Amino acid sequence: MRVLAAGDRFVLPELLADALEAELGDAAEVRRLELPWPVVPFGPVAEVDEASGDEDTMIEALDGVEACVTQMAPVTAKILDNAPALRLVAVARGGPVNVDVAAATERGVRVCYAPGRNATATAEYTVGLMLAVLRRIPETHAALAGRREWGGRYYTYEATGLELEGTPVGLVGGGAVGSRVARILEGFGADVQIYDPYLTPGQGHAKSLDDLLRRSRVVSLHARLTPENRGMIGARELALMPPGSVLINCARGPLLDEDALCDALESGHLLGAGLDTFAVEPPPADSRLFRTPGLVMTPHLGGASRAVAEKAARIVAAEVGRLHRGEPLLHCLNPA
Repeated sequence: MRVLAAGDRFVLPELLADALEAELGDAAEVRRLELPWPVVPFGPVAEVDEASGDEDTMIEALDGVEACVTQMAPVTAKILDNAPALRLVAVARGGPVNVDVAAATERGVRVCYAPGRNATATAEYTVGLMLAVLRRIPETHAALAGRREWGGRYYTYEATGLELEGTPVGLVGGGAVGSRVARILEGFGADVQIYDPYLTPGQGHAKSLDDLLRRSRVVSLHARLTPENRGMIGARELALMPPGSVLINCARGPLLDEDALCDALESGHLLGAGLDTFAVEPPPADSRLFRTPGLVMTPHLGGASRAVAEKAARIVAAEVGRLHRGEPLLHCLNPA
C-alpha cells in the first residue's frame, strides 16, 4: 500500500512514517514530504484554509498514492482530480480545514481527523496561563531579568494576585479540553463551574452564560468557533464579570471582542487576561493588544507539545491500518 507522509516541522514526516511502520509493517510503501509550516505560516490554498504547501507539489507527491497522512497539506478539488488512486486522507488535527471534504466525498475519498489529539496539552497550558496572569509571573520576570528590579512593590496588597484555591472559575465549554481543565483545577481546590449549551445541565453546570460570568473571578474559554458564538464575549459580557477578574482564551480568537477586552483592562475592571489565540494571527504590529496593561500573550502554543505530535501521528496511522485491513474507520467525516 502506497502512503504519503506529508509532515511539517511539528508533526514530522519521520513521526508519521514511524507510526505507519508500527501499524502496517512491510505492508506500507511510505513516501515522505516535509512542508514548511510553522517556519512559513499556513494560509489559504485555493478553496481550503490553514494549509501549508502548494497544489503542484501535492499532485506530484500523490502520484500512485492510496492514502495520505498529514497535518497541514492542502487537499483541494484540483489535487483530488489528479490523484485517482487516493482512497483516504487522514488529517492529524482536530478538524480537516485543509481538505475540501465535499470534493473528497464526491470522488469517494474518505477523510479522517484526530479528535482530542491536543486536549491534554491545551488544558495544561490553559492552567499555566491562568497562573501566569493571576500571579503576574511574566511581568515580574521581565522586571527582574530585564531591568534588574527586585520588585518589592509587587509584594504590596494591591499588586498581589489571586490563588486558584477557593476561587470561582467559570469554564465556557465542557468538551475534551474544558473537562480536563476542570479536573486539573479541582486538584487546586478551585470552585469550578461549566457552561456548555450542548451538555445536559447537572451539578457544577451554570444555567446560563450570564450566570457563569457574574460568579466567576476567572473565566476561561473552551468553545469551538461557530457562526452563532463568534464574538460571544463582548463589552456586555465582560461588564458582568466581578471587578478584578481574569479572562483566559486558549480556544479561538474570534470568540472574544479584543477591543472590548482592552477597554476592560485599561479601565481596571479586569485584573488581567491571558490570550493564546487571536482574531488575526499573528496580530498586526499596531494592534491595541501590544499596548494594553495586564495582558499576557503567547503565539497559539497551547496545543504544541511533543506528545501531541506523536499522538497525532499514531491516530492517523491507525486509520490507514484500518483501511488496509478493511475495518471501519474510527474518525471519518464521510464514511458512507
